[in-house]
Amino acid sequence: MLYYGGFFDAGYILVILGLVISLWASWNVKSTFRRYQNDRNMRGLTAAQVARQILDSNGLYQVTIEHVSGNLTDHYDPRSNVVRLSDATFSSSSVAAIGVAAHECGHAMQHAEGYVPIKIRSAIIPVTQVGSRLWYLIFVLGLIFSSSEIGPVLQMVGILLFSLIVVFQLVTLPVEFNASGRAMKTLETHMILYGDELTKARKVLTAAAMTYVAALLNGLLQLIRLISVSKRSNR
Repeated sequence: MLYYGGFFDAGYILVILGLVISLWASWNVKSTFRRYQNDRNMRGLTAAQVARQILDSNGLYQVTIEHVSGNLTDHYDPRSNVVRLSDATFSSSSVAAIGVAAHECGHAMQHAEGYVPIKIRSAIIPVTQVGSRLWYLIFVLGLIFSSSEIGPVLQMVGILLFSLIVVFQLVTLPVEFNASGRAMKTLETHMILYGDELTKARKVLTAAAMTYVAALLNGLLQLIRLISVSKRSNR
Protein backbone atom coordinates (compact mmCIF):
# COMPACT_ATOMS: atom_id res chain seq x y z
CA MET A 1 0.00 0.00 0.00
CA LEU A 2 1.17 3.51 -0.82
CA TYR A 3 -0.90 5.13 1.89
CA TYR A 4 -1.07 4.58 5.59
CA GLY A 5 -3.91 6.01 7.59
CA GLY A 6 -5.13 7.80 4.45
CA PHE A 7 -2.45 10.45 4.46
CA PHE A 8 1.01 8.96 4.87
CA ASP A 9 2.84 8.04 1.68
CA ALA A 10 4.94 5.01 2.56
CA GLY A 11 7.19 5.85 -0.40
CA TYR A 12 8.82 8.51 1.74
CA ILE A 13 10.27 5.68 3.80
CA LEU A 14 12.34 4.73 0.75
CA VAL A 15 13.67 8.26 0.42
CA ILE A 16 14.55 8.44 4.12
CA LEU A 17 16.15 4.99 4.05
CA GLY A 18 18.26 5.98 1.05
CA LEU A 19 19.37 9.16 2.80
CA VAL A 20 20.34 7.25 5.93
CA ILE A 21 22.36 4.73 3.91
CA SER A 22 24.20 7.51 2.05
CA LEU A 23 24.96 9.44 5.24
CA TRP A 24 26.24 6.32 6.96
CA ALA A 25 28.52 5.44 4.03
CA SER A 26 29.93 8.97 3.91
CA TRP A 27 30.55 8.99 7.66
CA ASN A 28 32.11 5.53 7.54
CA VAL A 29 34.70 6.33 4.88
CA LYS A 30 35.72 9.59 6.57
CA SER A 31 35.96 8.05 10.04
CA THR A 32 37.91 5.05 8.73
CA PHE A 33 40.37 7.30 6.94
CA ARG A 34 40.81 9.44 10.05
CA ARG A 35 41.41 6.32 12.13
CA TYR A 36 44.44 5.35 10.08
CA GLN A 37 45.69 8.68 8.74
CA ASN A 38 48.29 8.89 11.52
CA ASP A 39 49.57 5.33 11.10
CA ARG A 40 52.79 5.84 9.11
CA ASN A 41 54.14 3.11 6.87
CA MET A 42 57.43 1.50 7.91
CA ARG A 43 59.22 2.52 4.72
CA GLY A 44 58.42 6.19 5.24
CA LEU A 45 57.09 6.65 1.70
CA THR A 46 54.58 9.35 0.87
CA ALA A 47 51.42 8.58 -1.07
CA ALA A 48 52.78 10.54 -4.05
CA GLN A 49 55.97 8.48 -4.04
CA VAL A 50 54.00 5.24 -3.85
CA ALA A 51 51.77 6.35 -6.71
CA ARG A 52 54.83 7.07 -8.87
CA GLN A 53 56.33 3.70 -8.00
CA ILE A 54 53.12 1.83 -8.87
CA LEU A 55 52.66 3.67 -12.16
CA ASP A 56 56.27 3.14 -13.23
CA SER A 57 56.21 -0.55 -12.28
CA ASN A 58 53.25 -0.96 -14.65
CA GLY A 59 54.90 0.96 -17.48
CA LEU A 60 52.68 4.00 -17.06
CA TYR A 61 55.49 6.54 -17.21
CA GLN A 62 53.29 8.95 -19.15
CA VAL A 63 50.77 9.27 -16.30
CA THR A 64 51.61 12.28 -14.17
CA ILE A 65 50.79 12.96 -10.51
CA GLU A 66 49.38 16.26 -9.32
CA HIS A 67 48.37 17.80 -6.01
CA VAL A 68 44.71 18.85 -5.87
CA SER A 69 43.07 20.85 -3.10
CA GLY A 70 40.41 19.37 -0.85
CA ASN A 71 39.99 16.39 1.42
CA LEU A 72 39.59 12.97 -0.21
CA THR A 73 39.10 14.58 -3.62
CA ASP A 74 41.57 12.09 -5.09
CA HIS A 75 40.82 10.87 -8.60
CA TYR A 76 42.29 9.73 -11.90
CA ASP A 77 41.56 11.93 -14.91
CA PRO A 78 41.80 9.81 -18.10
CA ARG A 79 41.44 12.87 -20.33
CA SER A 80 44.60 14.48 -18.95
CA ASN A 81 46.22 11.17 -17.94
CA VAL A 82 46.77 12.49 -14.44
CA VAL A 83 46.42 10.97 -10.97
CA ARG A 84 45.39 13.80 -8.65
CA LEU A 85 45.97 13.39 -4.93
CA SER A 86 44.28 15.59 -2.33
CA ASP A 87 45.71 17.59 0.57
CA ALA A 88 45.07 14.69 2.94
CA THR A 89 46.86 12.24 0.65
CA PHE A 90 49.64 13.73 -1.48
CA SER A 91 52.40 14.26 1.10
CA SER A 92 51.09 11.87 3.73
CA SER A 93 52.96 8.69 4.61
CA SER A 94 49.97 7.11 6.35
CA VAL A 95 48.69 3.69 5.32
CA ALA A 96 45.30 5.30 4.69
CA ALA A 97 46.72 7.80 2.20
CA ILE A 98 48.80 5.15 0.47
CA GLY A 99 45.74 2.93 0.06
CA VAL A 100 43.82 5.79 -1.56
CA ALA A 101 46.70 6.68 -3.88
CA ALA A 102 47.13 3.04 -4.93
CA HIS A 103 43.41 2.85 -5.68
CA GLU A 104 43.61 5.80 -8.07
CA CYS A 105 46.60 4.20 -9.77
CA GLY A 106 44.37 1.15 -10.18
CA HIS A 107 42.06 3.26 -12.33
CA ALA A 108 45.02 4.36 -14.46
CA MET A 109 45.90 0.68 -14.99
CA GLN A 110 42.31 -0.08 -15.96
CA HIS A 111 42.31 2.58 -18.65
CA ALA A 112 45.72 1.50 -19.93
CA GLU A 113 44.64 -2.10 -20.49
CA GLY A 114 41.14 -1.29 -21.73
CA TYR A 115 39.26 -2.82 -18.80
CA VAL A 116 35.76 -3.41 -20.20
CA PRO A 117 33.60 -2.11 -17.32
CA ILE A 118 35.46 1.20 -17.23
CA LYS A 119 35.06 1.53 -21.00
CA ILE A 120 31.31 0.98 -20.60
CA ARG A 121 31.17 3.54 -17.78
CA SER A 122 33.07 6.11 -19.82
CA ALA A 123 30.77 5.54 -22.80
CA ILE A 124 27.55 6.20 -20.86
CA ILE A 125 28.82 9.21 -18.92
CA PRO A 126 27.55 11.80 -21.48
CA VAL A 127 24.06 10.30 -21.52
CA THR A 128 24.04 10.02 -17.75
CA GLN A 129 25.01 13.68 -17.39
CA VAL A 130 22.07 14.71 -19.56
CA GLY A 131 19.75 12.46 -17.60
CA SER A 132 20.91 13.84 -14.24
CA ARG A 133 20.08 17.37 -15.37
CA LEU A 134 16.69 16.71 -16.97
CA TRP A 135 15.01 13.76 -15.29
CA TYR A 136 13.49 15.69 -12.38
CA LEU A 137 12.10 18.53 -14.51
CA ILE A 138 10.57 16.13 -17.03
CA PHE A 139 9.10 13.90 -14.34
CA VAL A 140 7.52 16.84 -12.46
CA LEU A 141 6.05 18.17 -15.71
CA GLY A 142 4.58 14.71 -16.22
CA LEU A 143 2.91 14.92 -12.81
CA ILE A 144 1.55 18.41 -13.55
CA PHE A 145 0.01 17.21 -16.81
CA SER A 146 -0.94 13.76 -15.53
CA SER A 147 -4.56 14.27 -16.56
CA SER A 148 -3.56 14.68 -20.21
CA GLU A 149 -2.12 12.12 -22.61
CA ILE A 150 1.35 13.67 -22.50
CA GLY A 151 1.62 13.37 -18.70
CA PRO A 152 2.30 9.62 -18.42
CA VAL A 153 4.71 9.85 -21.34
CA LEU A 154 6.74 12.58 -19.65
CA GLN A 155 6.76 10.60 -16.42
CA MET A 156 8.09 7.56 -18.23
CA VAL A 157 10.80 9.61 -19.93
CA GLY A 158 11.82 11.04 -16.55
CA ILE A 159 11.96 7.56 -15.03
CA LEU A 160 14.04 6.24 -17.94
CA LEU A 161 16.49 9.12 -17.63
CA PHE A 162 16.84 8.45 -13.92
CA SER A 163 17.31 4.75 -14.69
CA LEU A 164 20.42 5.67 -16.68
CA ILE A 165 21.89 7.12 -13.49
CA VAL A 166 21.19 3.83 -11.69
CA VAL A 167 22.82 1.88 -14.54
CA PHE A 168 25.89 4.11 -14.24
CA GLN A 169 26.04 3.42 -10.51
CA LEU A 170 25.72 -0.30 -11.18
CA VAL A 171 28.57 -0.32 -13.72
CA THR A 172 30.68 1.74 -11.31
CA LEU A 173 30.71 -1.04 -8.70
CA PRO A 174 32.98 -3.53 -10.53
CA VAL A 175 35.22 -0.64 -11.62
CA GLU A 176 35.79 0.53 -8.04
CA PHE A 177 36.15 -2.94 -6.52
CA ASN A 178 38.60 -3.94 -9.25
CA ALA A 179 40.68 -0.80 -8.70
CA SER A 180 40.86 -1.57 -4.98
CA GLY A 181 41.82 -5.17 -5.72
CA ARG A 182 44.63 -4.01 -8.00
CA ALA A 183 45.76 -1.56 -5.32
CA MET A 184 45.99 -4.16 -2.57
CA LYS A 185 47.74 -6.68 -4.83
CA THR A 186 50.32 -4.09 -5.88
CA LEU A 187 50.96 -2.88 -2.34
CA GLU A 188 51.58 -6.45 -1.21
CA THR A 189 53.50 -7.71 -4.26
CA HIS A 190 55.90 -4.76 -4.30
CA MET A 191 56.20 -4.91 -0.50
CA ILE A 192 55.16 -1.29 -0.12
CA LEU A 193 53.08 -2.14 2.94
CA TYR A 194 53.57 -5.02 5.36
CA GLY A 195 51.36 -7.12 7.63
CA ASP A 196 48.98 -4.99 9.64
CA GLU A 197 49.59 -2.04 7.31
CA LEU A 198 47.90 -3.96 4.51
CA THR A 199 44.93 -4.75 6.76
CA LYS A 200 44.46 -1.09 7.62
CA ALA A 201 44.74 0.01 3.99
CA ARG A 202 42.19 -2.62 2.99
CA LYS A 203 39.73 -1.32 5.59
CA VAL A 204 40.04 2.18 4.15
CA LEU A 205 39.41 0.95 0.60
CA THR A 206 36.51 -1.23 1.73
CA ALA A 207 34.88 1.76 3.43
CA ALA A 208 35.38 3.81 0.26
CA ALA A 209 33.83 1.05 -1.86
CA MET A 210 30.77 1.01 0.38
CA THR A 211 29.97 4.59 -0.65
CA TYR A 212 29.38 3.29 -4.18
CA VAL A 213 27.23 0.45 -2.89
CA ALA A 214 25.24 3.00 -0.90
CA ALA A 215 24.83 5.21 -3.95
CA LEU A 216 23.43 2.28 -5.93
CA LEU A 217 21.01 1.30 -3.16
CA ASN A 218 19.90 4.90 -2.83
CA GLY A 219 19.35 5.11 -6.57
CA LEU A 220 17.31 1.89 -6.64
CA LEU A 221 15.13 3.06 -3.76
CA GLN A 222 14.54 6.38 -5.46
CA LEU A 223 13.67 4.60 -8.72
CA ILE A 224 11.09 2.46 -6.91
CA ARG A 225 9.69 5.62 -5.37
CA LEU A 226 9.36 7.34 -8.78
CA ILE A 227 7.57 4.33 -10.26
CA SER A 228 5.16 4.27 -7.31
CA VAL A 229 4.40 7.98 -7.63
CA SER A 230 3.83 7.63 -11.36
CA LYS A 231 1.44 4.72 -10.94
CA ARG A 232 -0.54 6.58 -8.30
CA SER A 233 -0.83 9.76 -10.37
CA ASN A 234 -2.17 7.85 -13.37
CA ARG A 235 -4.93 5.96 -11.60
